[in-house]
Amino acid sequence: MMDMRDEGRTSELEWRVAHTLARCEKKVADWVRQQGWRAELPLYRSIKKYRGKRVEFHKPLFPGYVFVHIPTADARKVQQHDQVARLLVPPDQSEFADQLSVILAAIAAGLEVTPVRSLPPGTRVEIVSGPLRGMQGLVEKTKGFTEVVLRLDFISHAASVRIEPHEVEVLDAP
Repeated sequence: MMDMRDEGRTSELEWRVAHTLARCEKKVADWVRQQGWRAELPLYRSIKKYRGKRVEFHKPLFPGYVFVHIPTADARKVQQHDQVARLLVPPDQSEFADQLSVILAAIAAGLEVTPVRSLPPGTRVEIVSGPLRGMQGLVEKTKGFTEVVLRLDFISHAASVRIEPHEVEVLDAP
């Protein structure tokens, strides 16, 4: 006989997006893994120079987000973690899984993957830091190399991968 408390519970795995508190992504990912679930935290390499020394960091590609593949019945436990602000459910599990797998494959292949906001050519922008701060301009096509933008639509973020022009094929012309 089925217990009424178990009604509607399932052990089906679903992707969830844990929106974390600031700079808590690695802690949340580690905790999820300790629970025996899958956590994906795509990282990219960042090199900074301090007084002539080069220091390498591994930073979250999508700051504030950890991607967890968990049983639906255990989602509440992740939501209640102290460092999780909210737990989001991608409306299209298949599309989300496909997009995330492409990003993870690029990282696993050792490609240079960096965060990017998707800015199509012709977009008017203002420079907010550095020596050109305050200047405005238009985004133009980069010359000499190709950057492919890998999107994760559910959280409105993207990453770019720099590849050689001969490694791409145009599917749809603009």
